[in-house]
Amino acid sequence: NELIAERVRRYEDAQARAKAVVSKKDPVVKIAQIEELDCSAVVETAVSADLVKSIAEKIALVPQDFHVNPKMVGQLARRAKMGTGELPIDWAFAEAIAFGSLVVEGSRVRLSGQDSGRGTFSQRHAVLYDTQTGKSWTPLSELRSEVKPEARFEVFDSSLSEEGVLGFEYGYTVVAREALVLWEAQFGDFVNGAQTIIDQYIAASEDKWKQTSRLTMLLPHGYEGQGPEHSSARLERFLQLCAEDNLQVCYPTTPGQYFHLLRRQVRPGMERPLIVITPKSLLRLPAAASSLDELTKGGFQAVIDDADVNSADAVSRVVLCSGKVYYDLVAARKELRESGKADADRVAVVRLEQFYPFPQRRLREILERYPAATELVWAQEEPKNMGGWTFVEPRLVNFVPTIERPIYVGRSASASPATGSYSIHQAEQAELIAKALRVAQ
Repeated sequence: NELIAERVRRYEDAQARAKAVVSKKDPVVKIAQIEELDCSAVVETAVSADLVKSIAEKIALVPQDFHVNPKMVGQLARRAKMGTGELPIDWAFAEAIAFGSLVVEGSRVRLSGQDSGRGTFSQRHAVLYDTQTGKSWTPLSELRSEVKPEARFEVFDSSLSEEGVLGFEYGYTVVAREALVLWEAQFGDFVNGAQTIIDQYIAASEDKWKQTSRLTMLLPHGYEGQGPEHSSARLERFLQLCAEDNLQVCYPTTPGQYFHLLRRQVRPGMERPLIVITPKSLLRLPAAASSLDELTKGGFQAVIDDADVNSADAVSRVVLCSGKVYYDLVAARKELRESGKADADRVAVVRLEQFYPFPQRRLREILERYPAATELVWAQEEPKNMGGWTFVEPRLVNFVPTIERPIYVGRSASASPATGSYSIHQAEQAELIAKALRVAQ
């Protein structure tokens, strides 16, 4: 009874203090639209080639008395070559270097999720197991910082309890304010099980609870014909929650971009939750690899222009897209070029890598490069009532003086995130790609 009474008194005292604070403030009426931040600026987050090489050696060299699974030997050898620039860098390697470099610089890195040690798609292998003893070894956890010796990397395989685990990790970020704390869904769709935590705490963290959080959510997403429960991370739900600069929602298309995005998250001024739409098939797609230079220079770019346009003045249609569909679009355009089709040189494909805060200034600069453009297309894999369309459409209306409204290209509105038929999926995908690249005559 004494414990209960003491707890009630603490709550009542807290309520009294809160009421006293409110009574001294003028009421704020939220009628006018608050001007949003513009995320166009690039934050420098590059690391040295020597640091990349040293971390690569740490995650590629197996201790002499450790019996690694023979299937991992080739992958570890590739990691070593990626570290010296001999091989293109894939997503898992870029992620490992981001984690390792942050630890060396003094940041605590904590990752939890279902099968996060190995990676759902057998890509991460942050934790290795001795085939004879079963003993685990986490190479990145052995890195230490000279600045902050307490900084370290930790990875945990959590239970299939999204709401409980995400709630715990959110609470962890409120206490460990400077750490990079990540929660990973096995598939992006699994975030459905944590919707209460997202709505009640993460999206409203500052406005409702006056708490800042750097929580990072990794949500695998991409239409691969795997059916409705393994396709969509429900990007549209997060975009609907965006207001007053409360979240960051990003959909990087290269390992280098992902690397810089993770490192940017611990920088001053980035104290807000980060939603990262992460890939599945792109984890090993050769076209989606990065060079060593992309890690040792620059930072995360909110918009990426089309580097394969032969003449900007000849472009009449700009296709704006995000994520995996970009690679389908450029592959189809390459086929058009090789077959001698004129449309190929009249289309530019621009990638929107960050939805919110919206990179208005940088996007406008890129679109101004195409003075002859009369069509602005938004292309997406997701159904019309999902994905990024309803978020970007009002922002693109009259965005370019010569183009009044954007054109939507994608699947029709649907009650389900994806079809359960692989053949139907392929037909839909082929149709939307062809339609996106078709220039009006």
